[in-house]
This record gives sequence, structure tokens and C-alpha cells, in this order.
Amino acid sequence: MPIVMPIYGTRPEAIKVAPIVKALQADDRFDCVVTVTGQHREMLDQVNELFGIVPDHDLNIIQPRQTLNGVFARTLAGLDAVLEEVGPDAVLVQGDTTTSTAAAVAAFNRQIPVVHAEAGLRSFDIMSPFPEEANRKITSQIAALHLPPTSVSRDNLLREAVAEEDVYVTGNTVIDALLEAVRAQVPFEDERLAALESSGRRIVLITTHRRENQGDAMRGVGRALARLAARFPDVSFVLPAHRNPVVREAILPHLEGLENVLVTEPLAYGEFTHLLSAATVVLTDSGGVQEEAPSLGKPVLVMRENTERPEAVSAGTVRLIGTDEELVVSEVSRLLEDPQAYTAMSTAVNPYGDGRAAERTVSGIAQLLGVGERLPAFDGA
Repeated sequence: MPIVMPIYGTRPEAIKVAPIVKALQADDRFDCVVTVTGQHREMLDQVNELFGIVPDHDLNIIQPRQTLNGVFARTLAGLDAVLEEVGPDAVLVQGDTTTSTAAAVAAFNRQIPVVHAEAGLRSFDIMSPFPEEANRKITSQIAALHLPPTSVSRDNLLREAVAEEDVYVTGNTVIDALLEAVRAQVPFEDERLAALESSGRRIVLITTHRRENQGDAMRGVGRALARLAARFPDVSFVLPAHRNPVVREAILPHLEGLENVLVTEPLAYGEFTHLLSAATVVLTDSGGVQEEAPSLGKPVLVMRENTERPEAVSAGTVRLIGTDEELVVSEVSRLLEDPQAYTAMSTAVNPYGDGRAAERTVSGIAQLLGVGERLPAFDGA
């Protein structure tokens, strides 16, 4: 029985790998050995608990104010021993985190085939998003099987001379995870969120953490939020604050004492999807939220200059606005004041998947390891 080892370490990875892990565990053709690095700790554990996943190996590499080089080095060293002990037939990594690239390199150095889920995303700017654009390009150089979520990502890989037979469009497993979580309607532990949902007030959901936005750009976002809160006293602005102290030091001082701004601790994934489904507008610099919110018909304003996820931009449900304070204020205001502008962006489209991406992923792994055939590819955007 082939051993497949999914390796992940952050909350975004955990969300997208969880459906794959569950599909592998339910398939009697494979022995699934789950390995986590703990690049994120509490947020990673929350997702595993929600989906009922108990890792077989946990490197627990997290350290206060950890550097990218430190994460990479601890991941590479820790995984080498695990790979030697287990001897997997394939390693699965997801996306573009430091964990995923370090895991891919560790497996490649031991001549273990690397399966790259969510392959082929490109912003075409090596410094934005940083370090993700470089990470995913590095992983693409050494993967044996590339699983792009859409045909756009597939075409990026083909232009980079990846062999067509090594590329298989699956859709994005974030949709598999999102649909399951939204159906569960996990209740809010924070009573303030429960009261806000019951009130029927409009909600602007904000998430921000990108390294390239830290510093002056993020302070500008904080000022923009304060101005929006004053301009729209009947709207609630909810910020689940990232745990990175650099993020909190930049943005939270601007929001103190504002009655219609609700700052919470990071939300467990089930609670976050609940809040996302209740939101009116989403303001974010996250990658995953760009995929999730359009599936729920939520307009998304992205505080970045470019995106490796252009499908929803083309569909009209995502708009790139950067971090300029004036532009953040004007774009959020437009959606809150102009019903036609809001309706144009809130038309639900789902270019990223149909809820069967994990099933396709497992079929791709089965073909790679000689124990099955691929299902038809996802034919979305």
C-alpha cells in the first residue's frame, strides 16, 4: 500500500489540505501519514480539530518572531528525520508557504515524488506577494505532479515548460472545505459577534497580515478604517486581528475607542466562515479569502497591487485597490453607498471549484503511484 505524506504547517494550508487528508484516509489504496510543522500553532490546531485530523508527526517548529530562514531551516532539518523514518512513496504540499517549499525540497533531496496542490498561481512579481511568489515557483521546479486549481494556473505552468502530462486541473480544495464549514454553521464563541449577527447591521469584515503591507501601508489602512467607522456609524467593522505583533502595533492604535469597530482574536476556521457568510463587504490582503468570499456572493476589495488569483477579478467579484488610504476609504464607501455597484460585485460566481477537488486530487495521486486513473479534470475558469 503506497504511503502518501501530506505536509503542512499554517492555517491556510490546513484548510486546503484537510479535504485531501480526509479523502486519502477514506481510500483503502493508500496509507496516509499526516505531518505538520507547526509554523502556525493555535490556528493550525483549530483547523485540524474542526476536521477531525490528528497528525502522525508534529515538528512544532514555531518560535516567537520567527524569521523565514529560521522556519525553513527548522522545517528542512525536522522533516529529514521523518522522511527517513517513514519512507513515503509521495509527499503532498500545498500552495506557497515556507513550510510547503521546505517540505518539497526535503522530499526532493530524498528522491521522493512531490505532489503540489494549488500549483501554478502567479502574480509575475517576485516580491509581491512575498515570499509566496518565489516559494511556489521553486516548488514548481521540483514537483512530479502539479495540481492547478484552474485553467489559468494550468496555462501558467505550461508556459513555464512543465510537461502537460504532469499537470492536472482539480479545482481548489478551499471550496470543498468552505462548503463543509458553512453547512456546519459553527456558533460564535465571542458573544459580541453573536449579538452583531442578530442585530442585522451591515458588516465590513477586514483581514490583514501581508508582510509587504506591514509598516506605513498598514498604518494607512488603520487610519482609513477609523475614517470609515466615523462616516458609517450604522455599519460594524470587524477585524479578527492577526497574532503577529508587527501587524497589531501598526493597525490597532487607530481603532481604539471606536464604538462600531469590533476587534477580536483570530477566529477558528468554522467561526470565520460563519462571519464571512454574514458579512456585507470583505476588505482583505489574504489570498484564500479571495477564493472563499466570491463563493458566498461577497464583494471583495483586495489591499494588494496584484494578485495570483485573477479569476474572480475577471468575474467582477474581486477588485484590487492597494493600500492607499484615500482609495481604501473611497472603494469601501462606494460599495456601502451605491446599491448598483454592490449588486454588480455581489453576483455569486465560483470560478475556483465545485466541491470535488479533493476527490480529483486523490485520483491524480493514484495515477502517479500506479494504483488508479485520473478523473476528468475540473473545467471551471
